[in-house]
Amino acid sequence: MSKTEAVHNLDLDPLLVEEASLDLCLKNYLLFTKIDEEPTAVSAKKYLAEAANYYAKIGGEYPFILLDEESFERLYNKYLEMRTDRTIESMQDEQEEVSQEELSLTDFLRTSSDILTSEESAPIIKFVNALFYQAIKKKASDIHIEVHEKRGEVRFRIDGMLTKNAELDKRVVNLIVSRIKVISNLDISEKRIPQDGRTQIKIAGETLDVRVSVLPTFYGERVVMRLLMQSSQIPKIEELGFNEEIMGDIKKLLRSSHGIILVTGPTGSGKTTSLHSFLREVESPEKNIMTVEDPVEYKSDTISQIQVNEKVGLTFANALRSILRQDPDVVMIGEIRDEETASIAVRAALTGHLVFSTLHTNSAAATISRLVDMGVAPFLISSSLLGILAQRLVRKLCCACKAEDTLAEEFAKDYDLSRDAKIYKAVGCKECNYSGYSGRRSIGELLVMNDNVKNLLKTTTDEHSIKQALEQEGLKTIADQLKKMLLEGETSLEEAIRVGLGHE
Repeated sequence: MSKTEAVHNLDLDPLLVEEASLDLCLKNYLLFTKIDEEPTAVSAKKYLAEAANYYAKIGGEYPFILLDEESFERLYNKYLEMRTDRTIESMQDEQEEVSQEELSLTDFLRTSSDILTSEESAPIIKFVNALFYQAIKKKASDIHIEVHEKRGEVRFRIDGMLTKNAELDKRVVNLIVSRIKVISNLDISEKRIPQDGRTQIKIAGETLDVRVSVLPTFYGERVVMRLLMQSSQIPKIEELGFNEEIMGDIKKLLRSSHGIILVTGPTGSGKTTSLHSFLREVESPEKNIMTVEDPVEYKSDTISQIQVNEKVGLTFANALRSILRQDPDVVMIGEIRDEETASIAVRAALTGHLVFSTLHTNSAAATISRLVDMGVAPFLISSSLLGILAQRLVRKLCCACKAEDTLAEEFAKDYDLSRDAKIYKAVGCKECNYSGYSGRRSIGELLVMNDNVKNLLKTTTDEHSIKQALEQEGLKTIADQLKKMLLEGETSLEEAIRVGLGHE
């Protein structure tokens, strides 16, 4: 056997050799890689016995080196990823052969502890595992499994847009749905009513929460799975993408001891993520932080989270009343949906609590009108509200492939852009998965309740009047920021219009 020596802190890439199969390398913890351009067999001290046996079996022509545990784990995970990628490629060919008989009950019930290391042979189990793996790799937020008259398909929501991932045989879709029901503890035999569940999967040592929704449609059940981040993955305020001016104002508001901070915007505009990053900012051992959510999206170890359950009468309003008897410092309400919740939230803010919540409105000015419609008196709004952040998520152009675009005359006129403005469009390349976009950033308009706004509320709560007054004061609207991103080449005209350029 060749020399063995410990080598530290290497970031190595897998190497496939003819003598050894991928599965057996993983099973025996003997991996191959290139060190100084030379094909080398590697292992770690704790796996030395298994690795040495297998090394002897395959003839031992390669130098054999021991890595430190961290370097070995890194390479081992890359090997696992390679195996999963190969499984996905072969899955398309296997689809035709899958039949109900092949999947015994024991296969279904034997859920794996880590989907990358699972040895399950049933193709459906492999396929569902591969789906999760692929979704995480592509940074998808949701997995959609749909069924049509003759076929089914899998789509991923990446950066807010659905993209097709695979087309499947209809029988296979039914088996996949059953498998997903099993791991989410749902009733396999019930196919007539909607079902909601939760599951956890482990992939490459990371635990991931998945929220599952199954809905019967005309051609069969469809499934949507939301992949939820752990609290440790919630971005810091600085990472959300807001400009520095808004960032500074938000941090100032978060230092207040009482009052309401509202985040508004349409579904999928990042409101929940912003709220949780605010909570992360104000979190400290001497504060009691409580949330009421429907459903709990990000699980946290340091915050008490309550899940709304309408069936047993635990509504937002009821949960809020109980929370206020629990001596909280900071309260987060998932959404203000009705008059009752709005009035309790305002009362909580007036009695010395810092309250965070969301509303479905499109602008900061519209939020004040909505609160008045919900029966909150204007004088209560001006004394309890600290600020309103109306936000959107904008896809950023992929730097590797974006190309210059020409601006049509009617667009220049409609969106008040200079005719010779230099703008860019999405093209699509391997780097960005052929979407033309890579990642998203938050933009927002922040209304801070200063004396001018409070005086304005004494005379009017009309959305248009408030908006005009705010713009005169220098409020940077969402449309202004979209125009800035467009002219700086950060996003395309198409994306800017989709998000709200030109919306008044």
